[in-house]
Amino acid sequence: MDNLLGILLLALFGYLYWQQRRQTEFAQRFIEQRCEHLGLQLLSISRGAHRLKDPQGRWHWHTVYFFEFSADGADAYQGYVVMEGFRPSQFQVPPHRMPE
Repeated sequence: MDNLLGILLLALFGYLYWQQRRQTEFAQRFIEQRCEHLGLQLLSISRGAHRLKDPQGRWHWHTVYFFEFSADGADAYQGYVVMEGFRPSQFQVPPHRMPE
């Protein structure tokens, strides 16, 4: 019985890890496309906090992804995107200087 429980827990952790990797790939693709559309140079992407509930109290697996970008190649700014499952729910780009 202990072996079965161990196998089920291992399978659950493996599934959650796989889903997190999949969500990260979707977030990365979305951020790259959005930066390209806005004419920004993407510098880096990092994963932030995970939550099971959103601020309205609804149950969703959502993760915040931070990204650094540059508009003119000299400065760096940090934005973020909130992914609910495999869909972006919020995309924030701070005010930045545009190249002349």
